[in-house]
Amino acid sequence: MSFDTPLILSGPLRGPRQMLADQEYGGHSSIHDDAMAEKLGFRAGPIEGPTHFSLFPPLLEKIWGQAWFERGCLSSHYLNMVIEGEEVRAFAAWPAEGATTTRVWAEKADGTPVLEASASLGPDHGPTLLEQRMAQLRPPEKLLILEDLTVGMKGARDEAVRMDPDQNMGALYPFSLNQKLAAITETSPWYSDAKASPWGRAIIPLEMVSVLAEYSSRQAEFPVKGPAVGLFADQEIRMIDGPLFVGEDYVIRREIAALAESRRTESYWVRTKIYDATGAVLKAEMLLNHATLKDSYAGYAQPASA
Repeated sequence: MSFDTPLILSGPLRGPRQMLADQEYGGHSSIHDDAMAEKLGFRAGPIEGPTHFSLFPPLLEKIWGQAWFERGCLSSHYLNMVIEGEEVRAFAAWPAEGATTTRVWAEKADGTPVLEASASLGPDHGPTLLEQRMAQLRPPEKLLILEDLTVGMKGARDEAVRMDPDQNMGALYPFSLNQKLAAITETSPWYSDAKASPWGRAIIPLEMVSVLAEYSSRQAEFPVKGPAVGLFADQEIRMIDGPLFVGEDYVIRREIAALAESRRTESYWVRTKIYDATGAVLKAEMLLNHATLKDSYAGYAQPASA
């Protein structure tokens, strides 16, 4: 090899669409509603973080091929919100020959960072970005919104989930897969045409794996006080025996992986495991940091200052 110059893959600038303006949970609007976002000090309702995950599969397929859809992991820390009308571009550092992990990131057109992430190919991923971040968490001094949660707490029950093409995904995700595919930043026939897919079935796009893993999350009955508004601060999606298929039945089990606190937020990290319909074969996992905004909880100031 003549050069050791680091090479970077990049995708085109894309304009992601806001599809959660009508999201509802806990009896109130979410941060993706413009009025709620402005009330909390943001200029408009942001586009949901995992929307940007769709920017990366074209780059990661270039690096690792079809195997990335079967054993790939994207582990992301969200940095800055994106508003509809802004454009975003994905980047990936080209790894050394034989390497199974690399750095990826996304930026707005003006260079503002949107997210930083590690991308890897299993089964030996090495420490992902979020595993490193979790290892550095300090135990929270005092929690109010999340005071009834404990690390290791499990969801109330197994959750049966699936994603059909025209299935409305509920109050948390008031749209269908087909509606998402009409607006997705990077499309592929693999997402809708079984004959085009190498696996003989349409596969669920990476960003919609987040929807599959979250739309039934109320069934976990984690005792989070409210009403309070939250956002995704960190998110990792890992394929173990992938990909996941459209129209397939799965079983979900959840567990609190970590608790944390910052000046503005209380956070609970949930590890969601996605099994086949029998509940015996682990297919994929998601690690998600729910950052709950202290200012959005009406009773926060009084107890905290007592």
